[in-house]
Amino acid sequence: MKSAVVFIADGSEEIETITPVDYLRRAKVDVTLVAVSKDRTVKCSRGVSVTADKSISELDVKSLPDAVVVPGGMPGTKVLAEDRAVVEIVRKMNAEGRLVCAICAAPALVLPQTGALDGKEWTCYPGMENEAAAYKSKYVSGKPFVKSGNLITGRGPGAAEEFSMEIVKSLMGDAVYSQVKADAQQR
Repeated sequence: MKSAVVFIADGSEEIETITPVDYLRRAKVDVTLVAVSKDRTVKCSRGVSVTADKSISELDVKSLPDAVVVPGGMPGTKVLAEDRAVVEIVRKMNAEGRLVCAICAAPALVLPQTGALDGKEWTCYPGMENEAAAYKSKYVSGKPFVKSGNLITGRGPGAAEEFSMEIVKSLMGDAVYSQVKADAQQR
């Protein structure tokens, strides 16, 4: 069974956190929502409380998942970018060619520390690309998401569904992608 870790912190964007969790679980991916705090319950950017499956201290870092997802939202993205464990896990995932996914502010604030943007095209929340000035030449504007090698980046909350479905497709293939998409459209 494929696995994924989705990080979350106080101030993470709700849609960018829950949409990947929802679609990946529909695709039968073993998803672990991991809080970067002492408490598993975090308050997201719009005041919605979300309870994670584990805290970062409970995460087994010896066994890396197939994919990692880093949502945006403020100040959640800054919290994730400052967490050494998050940065190290994303760095290791990228070094092993595993799927690294980030949306909104996360591509610009978290990924530059990990090497995940090196030589790849990427997108983020408009205006945040200036935070990753060294990688600006590979920045792609006007697209909801960009897949480049093992990297999937998304623009923002309005792109959360397309971003999440691209993660499903990359992890599970076209048949599962089509089934999850059809199921979601019928509900």
